[in-house]
Amino acid sequence: MMKVSCFLGACGAVLALAGLTAGASAQTAAPYAGKQIRMVIASGAGGGYDTYARVLTQRLAAHIPGNPTLVNENMPGAAGLNATNWTATQAPKDGTVILATYNALLLEPLFGNKKAVYDPSTLEWVGSMGKQQQICMTWQTSPIKTIADAKQHEVTVAATGATGNSATTPNILNAMLGTKFKVIGGYSTSEARLAVERGEVDGICGLSWTTLKASNPEWIQNKRMNVLLQTGAKRQDELPQVPLLRELVPNKDDVKVLDLLQLPEELGRPFAMPPGTPASLVAIVRKAFDETLKDKAFLAAAAKAHLVIEPTGGAAMQSEIATAYLAPKPIAAHAKELMQPKGASVAAPKSKATKG
Repeated sequence: MMKVSCFLGACGAVLALAGLTAGASAQTAAPYAGKQIRMVIASGAGGGYDTYARVLTQRLAAHIPGNPTLVNENMPGAAGLNATNWTATQAPKDGTVILATYNALLLEPLFGNKKAVYDPSTLEWVGSMGKQQQICMTWQTSPIKTIADAKQHEVTVAATGATGNSATTPNILNAMLGTKFKVIGGYSTSEARLAVERGEVDGICGLSWTTLKASNPEWIQNKRMNVLLQTGAKRQDELPQVPLLRELVPNKDDVKVLDLLQLPEELGRPFAMPPGTPASLVAIVRKAFDETLKDKAFLAAAAKAHLVIEPTGGAAMQSEIATAYLAPKPIAAHAKELMQPKGASVAAPKSKATKG
């Protein structure tokens, strides 16, 4: 009987241990079990940021313990400021909100934009899905074939407005390299590309290479354009002969300024959680994000949508953004000045200027 009693006691201990293990497992899943996570997308439906976010949400929940429901919610307006300000100031801090925002907004508070009421260094960065390096291009029939040509002759380039990449990039090049880009603003994204094809403008300077690959792959496949220059920290594999902006800057002291200006491109598809979100929940979502970007089903869906995946982890993003906001004042001031160089102007398209 004594042996039987001990045996039963051992069974009890095993059962108790199993119960503790199950309890620990349930506790791990508990933060998100039965919960709904809102993927707040700072752009409207159908654009590049929207596409990246929606492809991510297809597989992200599968890597979060508790398997929560993910719901996509577009919150467009003010070039992404509406959603980013809301996330920073009003969103629940309980781990149920993830923001997919514009990379251009990463430096707005540093440059003194009073409408940007968020602090990027306090947002909880989940990670970035890819880079968004820019190119300057002209149409195949344009006599402007190289960046050297752009220093000798005026080059008209289409832009959506005065503050987007397609306006700021050519103005920066004019200031730093002595090029002669003339920005023609007022186009929508699709209209700008049609204007290039119709010959209304020579090209576009400040066009995302990854977006172009998804939206106009025939331009690349059929060699319908001249790529004059690319931005970023290193040449892209598909553009090995195209010079980097940083390689052409004559004043090497400006390289630090360029590094600051190009931070948004390096963190091109950023995702964040509200400041004050518990660290344990941020860690769960960061881990799920990293795992998703290696998920075979996710990578297949991304390839089908022509998305380029070049991830940066949340911790690395947090560090890079914090470093950017510690930039010496002269560097930050010079970077701000280059975003709107003195004498820069944006002309209206002829077709629109003649209306009414």
